[in-house]
Amino acid sequence: MSTLTKPSHIGRKISRIRELRDMKQEALAQALGTNQQAVSIIENSETIDEEKLAEVAKALGVTVEAIKNFSEENMTSYFNSFHDNSFTNGAFNANHCNFNPLDKLIETFHEKEKLYERLLQAEKDKIEYLEKLLKK
Repeated sequence: MSTLTKPSHIGRKISRIRELRDMKQEALAQALGTNQQAVSIIENSETIDEEKLAEVAKALGVTVEAIKNFSEENMTSYFNSFHDNSFTNGAFNANHCNFNPLDKLIETFHEKEKLYERLLQAEKDKIEYLEKLLKK
């Protein structure tokens, strides 16, 4: 039997989606209201009835169609689409800011300067108040 005509093993797809969701069999079992052994049986099953598949899909936070159409190749192309080099012109991990970082730095410097001026004025006011108290 060639790999092209190989029937879809729904249990393996469920298992792989569960792993991608970083979920243990116990967590899926709890979400389904069953035990870990039942989840293991589901994941080893080549077919599952539609009602049970809908419950599993809901517990995994995906659609029934997502489970049925799941494949490693689709996942690879999906995740590779996040690394499209056309936008970054091949630059690895290029950052694209919507603002000029130097402007933000200068803005922060001016805010710091204003805070120091207010602190200095508060100290001057405190000294003036203490001098008035000493004169009395």
